[in-house]
Amino acid sequence: MEQPIGTWNDGSDAKKIEAILAQCKLRYVTGGRVVAAQMSAAASRTLETLLKSFDYRAIDEEFSRALENVQSEPREAVSAASNILESFCKVFIAENSLDLPAKQDLKPLWTVVRKHLGFDPSAIADTDLQTILTGMLATVEGIAALRTHASSAHGAGVTSYRIESRHARLAIHAAHTITLFALETWEKRRKGAG
Repeated sequence: MEQPIGTWNDGSDAKKIEAILAQCKLRYVTGGRVVAAQMSAAASRTLETLLKSFDYRAIDEEFSRALENVQSEPREAVSAASNILESFCKVFIAENSLDLPAKQDLKPLWTVVRKHLGFDPSAIADTDLQTILTGMLATVEGIAALRTHASSAHGAGVTSYRIESRHARLAIHAAHTITLFALETWEKRRKGAG
């Protein structure tokens, strides 16, 4: 009878398996999958830790789905990358008692969140930070467009995108970085208000 990792003996078998996977630059993720360890970059680990501390299950589930599918199903991973941001926006809007936009896909949801968090490049005095913030806003739009045109979320049209793992990884890491920045900004504001 097959047993999931962590249920053999006292857990020592699971630790041995994890150590062997780490030597091969692999890691086990929830759902019985083994993925490349490189997806455990510091920014992603920081986001994962922050999500767990806030207990935002919906965002964490999309985070896991993105990581689990990046190698085998990059189109599915791109969809999950967009969903990470969408889930964050919905949680943020609900917890701040803001009005949901009529259309609940990423771009209108993000508009509500970014306005509430003050992500307005013209309000920043430092030109370097303006440039980064402008790029962040364009990246969210790019992730939303990639999900629409190339992910598993929608049917394919005449033009077929060839999404590779590297493209999915770019979308995932971009979504993680933006979500982490938004969560940290939100947390700073909550602490300042309290």
